[in-house]
Amino acid sequence: MRGLRKSFGRVAAVDGVDLDVDDGEFLTLLGPSGSGKTTVLRMIAGFERPDAGTIELAGRDVTSSPPFDRDVNTVFQDYALFPHMSVLENVEYGLRVKKVAKDERRRRAQEALDEVRLGEFGERAPSQLSGGQRQRVALARALVNRPRVLLLDEPLGALDLKLREQMQLELKHIQREVGITFVFVTHDQDEALTMSDRIAVFNEGRIVQLGTPMDIYEHPATEFVASFVGTSNLLRDATALEILGRSGCWSIRPEKIRIARGEVSPGAGERAALGTVREVVYVGMSTRYVVDLAHGGSLMCVEQNTASDPEIALALRGQHVTLLWDQEHEYAVN
Repeated sequence: MRGLRKSFGRVAAVDGVDLDVDDGEFLTLLGPSGSGKTTVLRMIAGFERPDAGTIELAGRDVTSSPPFDRDVNTVFQDYALFPHMSVLENVEYGLRVKKVAKDERRRRAQEALDEVRLGEFGERAPSQLSGGQRQRVALARALVNRPRVLLLDEPLGALDLKLREQMQLELKHIQREVGITFVFVTHDQDEALTMSDRIAVFNEGRIVQLGTPMDIYEHPATEFVASFVGTSNLLRDATALEILGRSGCWSIRPEKIRIARGEVSPGAGERAALGTVREVVYVGMSTRYVVDLAHGGSLMCVEQNTASDPEIALALRGQHVTLLWDQEHEYAVN
């Protein structure tokens, strides 16, 4: 994609996007609602025509090509399965439209169902399947044509949390097995971090950072990325100058901070900030602390609940503490 632009009335939905997607990679377009990620996906699919810019697929300019003339398939959130057809017939449908011989299309449809681990479900109706199973049928129907690129538009959004987490791992496994390029759209940061080879973070129609999940999370390039991808503490202006000895805006992830009772001196390479625990939130595997700093502002820190008695953590509310972290975990953001 080069110089992609798309406006709806006076609103610039996509404002100059340049992006290369590698063959066989799992790329996620991540951003809040209205950031332009879905519009980019629809332009790749051919459902929207860009106002400017070009789209090439394997060296071929498809900017003006209709959807059926692009070697891509799209999986939507609502599955769009035909209720009057069996699972196998649903998967066969695209091949039937292409007039593939019956025996051939049945063989390929069965292989696609086997790939998504639904090989024994071919004779069932979609209504007899769970939400996760229906999603896998929709995936098999898209994969059966062996497109060069599979586009996925928030396909897990309608599933409950437990099933969504299972399907995240399932999708990544399937993508590795079939080796097809996946371009996945989501607003869920955890989903993007779990599944992607690379993530393109969108905001206001532009890509504000592109990198691996580890790059995006550990080294956020902007204040927006630091705040949107996971949870981040931001130290800025006078507070940053007082605690860090430098001005600007700095990001520190909550899990990088440890909490100690009373006033404690930092070790070599560490930073320390004094404060008072305002809030303690027990969330099962971990506990979150919100600490008001003596120099103004507040920081959140997260600790795993490894102690046998979680009541010890709750007793810190209102206590004077020292927050400690390694200086290498401070990142300047714009």
